[in-house]
Amino acid sequence: MTTATPEALRLTDRINRIAPSATMAVVAEADKLRAQGIDVVDFGAGEPHFATPQPIKDAAIAAIQGNFTKYTAVPGTAELRDAIAQRHAVDFDSDYGREEAIAATGGKNALFNAIQVLVDHGDEVILPVPYWVSFKDIVGYAGGQCVLLETDESQGFRVTAEAMARLITSRTKAIILNSPSNPSGAVMTAADLAEIVRLAHQRGIWVLSDECYVYLNYTGKKFSVGSLREFREHIIVLGSLSKTYAMTGWRLGYALGPAPIISAMSKLQSQSTSNPTSIVQKAAVAALRGPQECVEQMRCEYVQLRDHVVKGLRSIPGVTCTVPDGAFYAYPNISAFLGGSDLRSASDVAAKLLREAHVATVPGEGFGTREHIRVSYATSRAELDRGLERMRKFFAAR
Repeated sequence: MTTATPEALRLTDRINRIAPSATMAVVAEADKLRAQGIDVVDFGAGEPHFATPQPIKDAAIAAIQGNFTKYTAVPGTAELRDAIAQRHAVDFDSDYGREEAIAATGGKNALFNAIQVLVDHGDEVILPVPYWVSFKDIVGYAGGQCVLLETDESQGFRVTAEAMARLITSRTKAIILNSPSNPSGAVMTAADLAEIVRLAHQRGIWVLSDECYVYLNYTGKKFSVGSLREFREHIIVLGSLSKTYAMTGWRLGYALGPAPIISAMSKLQSQSTSNPTSIVQKAAVAALRGPQECVEQMRCEYVQLRDHVVKGLRSIPGVTCTVPDGAFYAYPNISAFLGGSDLRSASDVAAKLLREAHVATVPGEGFGTREHIRVSYATSRAELDRGLERMRKFFAAR
């Protein structure tokens, strides 16, 4: 048996530029404890606790029974691409056509493809902090450089055009926006979004708007940058069915943007994942064209869960927490507990919470901050209470 030499095992520079997903790492550690028979309260997973609505499941079953199990066009069927564009037009007054829409294997896949076709070595990408864990690494994988826009927690992590303008240079290729935000739950105002998009358009800069949580907006003012038709030549809308329809494991995301960019993303996709799963495409059409009451029902329950978890976190002495206006995450500040010999960082807190209190959270370092942990409240109220009580005892002992 031949043993590989260190030289043969040397990996590429591009893979060494990125780290494993912080959220997926938490899931893996929690699974290890469960395998040992340990009861873990999971506040780490970023997925709805609801079941996928029955009409969507029925459409997938019908696709299997009808033998719709072959390859499709790489960017998705015409039926699905039309459904994506039409749903967005109805909900956000946009005007995208079939050639301006692509279906991908999850929202992350759509984001990855968009960045790979737009960002080259040396390009700068402005990224507000806190950011979703994958943004920075995907930009780095493409050879780009992230320029971080620090936000003020006391102002609800607000992102403004004024702050954005200060970071723009001749090398700025793109701006990534995420509203509602993962992890903070912050929601940008329509005015802030529009002004940033206008500024980017004037400078010839791309705006990549991750709108995976766009339907989980609790301000009553749902908004997509895709509505800004006059600036569309520099906008890419990135979306997903995962959170909106409780379809995380189905892996169906999409992008809307100028036809040449969508065509380039399709070319890349043709050499990587090819088309999204055929039966999932049929389910996605059912989700997008079917009754939408389930979306509002889930949103309303998340509002109640948000209020419950924020109240619970704020009741823990030393923990502070802004009120998230969207998504299904709270982002408590645990800086009061840092600085000792055993808790020097949010990673230390999250690790000990998992090992000692058996509560899974995600440390803020993965999102660009050092004084927070992310708590997903996409679970039952009873489970929230179990986890909050464990956290209360954990912090009380510090």
